[in-house]
Amino acid sequence: MSDARQFPSVACGRLASMLDHDTCYRAVSSRDARFDGWFVTAVRTTGIYCRPSCPATTPKRRNVTFFPTSAAAQLAGFRACRRCRPDASPGSPEWNVRSDTVARAMRLIGDGTVDREGVTGLAARLGYSERQLHRLLVAEVGAGAQALARAQRAHTARTLIETTDLRLSEVAFAAGFASIRQFNDTVRAVFATTPRDLREKAAARGGSAPVPGTMVLRLATRRPFDGRWLLDLLGSKAVPGVESYDGTTFRRTLLLPHGEATVDLHPADDHVLATLRLEDPRDVVPAVARVRRLLDLDADSAAVDELLGADPLLGLLVAARPGIRVPGAVDGPEMAVRAVIGQQVSVAGARTVAGRLVTSYGKPLTRADDGLTHHFPTVDVLAEVDPASLPMPRTRGRTVVGLAAAVAAGEVDLDTAADRARTETALLALPGIGPWTADYLRMRVLGDPDSFLASDLGVRRGLERLGAAGDPRSAAAAAQAWRPWRSYALMHLWDVAMRPRTERKALP
Repeated sequence: MSDARQFPSVACGRLASMLDHDTCYRAVSSRDARFDGWFVTAVRTTGIYCRPSCPATTPKRRNVTFFPTSAAAQLAGFRACRRCRPDASPGSPEWNVRSDTVARAMRLIGDGTVDREGVTGLAARLGYSERQLHRLLVAEVGAGAQALARAQRAHTARTLIETTDLRLSEVAFAAGFASIRQFNDTVRAVFATTPRDLREKAAARGGSAPVPGTMVLRLATRRPFDGRWLLDLLGSKAVPGVESYDGTTFRRTLLLPHGEATVDLHPADDHVLATLRLEDPRDVVPAVARVRRLLDLDADSAAVDELLGADPLLGLLVAARPGIRVPGAVDGPEMAVRAVIGQQVSVAGARTVAGRLVTSYGKPLTRADDGLTHHFPTVDVLAEVDPASLPMPRTRGRTVVGLAAAVAAGEVDLDTAADRARTETALLALPGIGPWTADYLRMRVLGDPDSFLASDLGVRRGLERLGAAGDPRSAAAAAQAWRPWRSYALMHLWDVAMRPRTERKALP
């Protein structure tokens, strides 16, 4: 295996600590798209920075330097390549794998927290002073929170310019800029052109005209990517009124900081086509961030498949279905309530109960959208409900209401940047929440790639169909070989467990 292949998990495991020049240059020379999002290549002779897979002629080694983020390259005076569009590459998987302060900060910045709450609000959420947070971010990713947010605004602005019919003044404020002048200056600095020129060039490239209120985006991901399997899994659990799946497109409602939205998701080989209908265009950043988390689009699937593919038990499964992703969540509290509803009942039963909950307590959409009618009930609403009135056993109803009250009071943090260990401890302290639910939420809500449900029925069935012992102790012991990607191993076991009888003879 070449040094370049090892790069994501070895050479740049902590990107800002050291960018190994030789390894990075080999990755650039091979134009390997697996490394997009891990770093950008800045060419001193042109003043341009690119993604590693840029198809342009490879620059000479002595003329390049490497930065862990686009923001760091922009601070150094480089502008984005117009050909490879490095800002549209998948994000670094490191921020999903890690749970330290910098990783949590990067997830919050990606969700638009700086635009809504400022650096002060970001620091307060993380429990640090602004100065401490700035030092940590600069040391790790080469730029502070404000510069990282500025880079994100620039990418959002270009997306809105090229895919919507919004006036440029509306684009500026929707992307998070404080003024038209700041918007114009940033676009010129990052893309070496004006907003108007960007729109004219996008129109000249052709394609369908923007539909008012609708935005069609290509959400990049790394190969391999088994998007169809992922949407099948999400579709099997779709809550009526909130989600729908027709075998091709997964659709759901979103309740965002500035208003409501719906999204249609259709997978391809290296991207997902997302059609967003936003009530307020300022929500494009959190909408995209939440969809990316839902579909695990920033995962380092090559590293996952390399480790699991070498395992005697899982190897043939990985070879047959590479690129399996772990589904996330667009809303942590919603997923927590759904997890409690699903305890010890079938998937069909859980969908039915959740659908009744939505009808009774969910907020109706302003405009129903082809089967999408409601948002999932918020914890503020559920915390005030009489448990006896819920369509489930009374004990479970008390658990749902107690969980909702704890989240609403801030006693349980299910935000994207929550401390995983602290949240798990808080969940386990609640009546009716056991290890299975806590581990499931670590995986779905907090994005832990190494969560494993040893007592899960699907795990037992999957292991037994592979000819292995499926009891919790044996499952936990077998899973030690799958660290740090046990969540992905769990998906393969679920896949085996869900296969119809006609396919079981083909199992390895």
